[in-house]
Amino acid sequence: MKNLGQMMKQAQEMQSKMNEMQNKLAEMEVIGSSGAGMIEVTLSGKSNVRKIKIDPNVINPNDPEVLEDLIVAAFNDAKSKVEAKVSDKMAEMTGGIQLPPGFKLPF
Repeated sequence: MKNLGQMMKQAQEMQSKMNEMQNKLAEMEVIGSSGAGMIEVTLSGKSNVRKIKIDPNVINPNDPEVLEDLIVAAFNDAKSKVEAKVSDKMAEMTGGIQLPPGFKLPF
């Protein structure tokens, strides 16, 4: 029973670390860009869009598809940066132990 108590304590510590990490992720901001910085998308660590910055020079009413594509590219850039940071934070928290493929924490 001594081992069970220790396991429960470790599980509680892990839960506490997970909650702390989720709070940090919610506060974190990552910027993705496209079009040589003419479009910027700012995401939280939980991939929520916080801000979009558009250089007025890229706005062409006759060709909205270009602007649409640049926004998508900036979002995808920011999203990949968020995923990399989340992966780094998880590696820190788990001590470098790799999780099974498809197993995502804390989401």
